Formats: sequence, C-alpha cells, structure tokens
Amino acid sequence: MEKKMVPVGLSNKHIHLSQEHLDILFGEGYELKKFKDLSQPGQYAAEEKVDVVGVKGTLKGVRILGPVRKETQIEVSLADGFVLGVNPPVRDSGDLIDSPGSKIVGPKGEVVIEKGIIAAARHIHMHTSDAEKFGVADKEEVSVRVEGKRGLIFENVLVRVHKDYALEMHVDIEEGNAAGLKNGTMVELLK
Repeated sequence: MEKKMVPVGLSNKHIHLSQEHLDILFGEGYELKKFKDLSQPGQYAAEEKVDVVGVKGTLKGVRILGPVRKETQIEVSLADGFVLGVNPPVRDSGDLIDSPGSKIVGPKGEVVIEKGIIAAARHIHMHTSDAEKFGVADKEEVSVRVEGKRGLIFENVLVRVHKDYALEMHVDIEEGNAAGLKNGTMVELLK
C-alpha cells in the first residue's frame, strides 16, 4: 500500500493583525509590504515586525503575516509564553476565547488586546483533491509518523481541507525541533 506522505512547514512565532490594529501600529491606511510568499496560496510574510509585550517580558521583532485578518491573533511557542509570562492555550487558528492578551508595539502606536495569544495546534492544510486521495475529511484528526533518529508519532493532528489550500503539515518550531524536522521534510499520514 502506498504511503500517504505530507511535507512539513515549521512555524515560528508570528502575528496576524486586523486592519484596525495595523492602522494604529503603522498609521492610517497602512498596507503591509510582502517579504516572501508562504506555502499557502495568498499568504505571505510581511517585511513589518512588532514587539509583543507580556506581563513578564517582551518578544522583539515578531513578524507580521498577511493579509490582514478579521481579528488580531499572536501565535507563539510554549517557551515564548514563558518569556511573555502567559500560558498560551493550544488551539486551532481563530479560537481565541479565554486566551491571554498583551500589548503590541509598532512604530506609530500601541494596542492592548484582551485576548489573542495561542500556541497553534498541529494541523495539516490539504486541498480538496488531497483529502479525497488520502481518504480524510475537514476537521478530522489523524496521526502522523516521523522517521529518523528522533522519530515519533504526532497524534491529534487536525486536517483542514479547502479548495485554496496547499498540502502541508504545520507544527511549531519546538515540536519540529523535538522530532528533528526541517521545512520540506516528508512525514507519513496515518489514519
């Protein structure tokens, strides 16, 4: 039987901003400048960075990802949470209820958010044709096998299916390091 292989993308700390917060941090009507495209169509790393200030410490130079979103969200690792002095819940993107907030400092202003810091749950972006080929559905949870000296099986990996997605598993930098992963490493989807 043919293995169901998926490339990995490591995710470092980053922030998604609402247009309202972008305007406050960088000036009214500001538009992000693309630094480089990301693996998901239409998504990009912006040139702009901000500082995220927690109750205990600051994460300096956190890269903004575009395009702007409806709601501001900061994705960090659990170690980044220690630096900030917060306990980020492991969540799916957009699930910000009861998550900690922080101050965000940009070149033109500051914003305080009451919620929005999460540690992103591991997940696989998948085009509808990939989901059909692999026999999985949107919001299904699967396991993923990593081969090698630091091999392991990731459980509770959320599958996110959409016609605009490109096939890629996202794990944060800490999970990737624990498994010896690099961007583009191929891992096996298990049902």
